[in-house]
Amino acid sequence: MRVWATAHAVDDFYQGLVPAAVPYFVLDRHYGYVGAAGLAMAAALGSSLPQLVFGVIADRHRLPWMSPVGVALAGTGAGLAGVAPTYPVVWALLLLSGLGVAMFHPAAGRDARLAAGSSATAMSYFAAGGSVGFFVAPALATPALDAWGVGATALFVPPAVLMGFVLLRHQRRVTGRPAAKAAAPGRDRPGMFAVLTGVEIVRSAVSFGVNTFVALYWIGTLGASSALGGVALALQLGGGVLGTLAGGRIADRIGLVRTVRLGNLLLGPAIAAMLLCPDRYAALPLVLLVGLVTNIPFAVLVKLGQDYLPTRPGTAAGVTLGLAVSAGGLGMPLLGLIAEQHGPRGAFIALAVVPVAAVALSAALREPEAVPAEPPATVAEPV
Repeated sequence: MRVWATAHAVDDFYQGLVPAAVPYFVLDRHYGYVGAAGLAMAAALGSSLPQLVFGVIADRHRLPWMSPVGVALAGTGAGLAGVAPTYPVVWALLLLSGLGVAMFHPAAGRDARLAAGSSATAMSYFAAGGSVGFFVAPALATPALDAWGVGATALFVPPAVLMGFVLLRHQRRVTGRPAAKAAAPGRDRPGMFAVLTGVEIVRSAVSFGVNTFVALYWIGTLGASSALGGVALALQLGGGVLGTLAGGRIADRIGLVRTVRLGNLLLGPAIAAMLLCPDRYAALPLVLLVGLVTNIPFAVLVKLGQDYLPTRPGTAAGVTLGLAVSAGGLGMPLLGLIAEQHGPRGAFIALAVVPVAAVALSAALREPEAVPAEPPATVAEPV
């Protein structure tokens, strides 16, 4: 789990780099809110629909190179976007970065699930790796972007290439080992999986919106500096790390479905509480709370999806870690139009209403069926 959690952190660092860099595209390149939202959409588009295709491939073929190549592409595309000369080239590079993310998640999720077994807490470590990557991105990128402008994204290309090399070596070592005996898969429940996908798409729309506009909200609405806007984004993503880890432990205590419902129920009030605070410093703990609540169901949804599709873990991971998570970013242009008319605060007011749909959908979820254990061997009694 350490290897996969680390690889997940590096891969998702570049997903966190996009919202961290968006305010600097606005400041340095003078892109509008619609243009900024379009950049978030490019990364989401590349990492959404292709995840399903890569998930099917991961279920049918081992392909140990898929995850290493994916993380290398994710970093190369996102890193070079800041030095690209025109908006279309920037957009295309972020699309390429998203495609790399799409390659990484299904195979990585499949192999991490094998390592985690039935433990939601263990799976939360893998999922938290991604949240850590999101969290570290603005913390590392904001000082560099403040000092050298949006072109500083190029400094973050080498870690992706290095991680791809390390992961490829790891995959080659693991491929040569005898595989552990897997538990008998249960029955696929595609109906429940479809409902879960709907829940995750709704939550993804909120997560993408918060990631994209939180720094702009601090700068444009609360009158903060770009550095403090980066701090707000870092706190929101840091809360996501805590929420991911807490969600796994909560699920092991009260159940997977109840944990998802709890996170959905708390999300709208958490955003509303942040909006009610007019002070840019006093609101910082509240944005941490928003990040925590947003990610409580994250690892739980990944495990729950694989429990609903036990015979297709790669496909389930591709959807829950990728397609559904990224699909929410496709609505960013609409949110950008709201921000153009009403500012970032208007975008957050819309985001506070969206979780109602997730609450309604999660009411239809049911706990996964338990896989019956093999009967113990009987010992013949002496005659």
